[in-house]
Amino acid sequence: MSFIGNIIWMIFGGFISGMGYILGGLLICLTIVGIPIGVQAIKLGFGTMVPFGKEIVATEKAADPGNVILNLLWAILFGWEVALSHLVHGVLLYITIIGIPFGKQHFKLIPLALAPFGRELR
Repeated sequence: MSFIGNIIWMIFGGFISGMGYILGGLLICLTIVGIPIGVQAIKLGFGTMVPFGKEIVATEKAADPGNVILNLLWAILFGWEVALSHLVHGVLLYITIIGIPFGKQHFKLIPLALAPFGRELR
């Protein structure tokens, strides 16, 4: 089911959204200072491309002070907009019965969009 869900997801916007995150992350990585933020944007892009069958797991470094500070900066500068987008799209998809599995995937991506540092997709 996750393979079919990912194919449908990619056809109806997941590929374009994921490529937007990845290209934005690569552009941010061009600056030396932006590499940590760019890597997280790329990670979010891959998670947006194929969310079915994946889960967000906190790593042992999630509570490190550096990750906490970066998560706060991320949430203030970028994360709230991405999380709000996932929330709106998830609510809109829940209107139809067919869209419920896809809405669940949007809701699953909200914590990663708010605080990507110290988390990974498995």
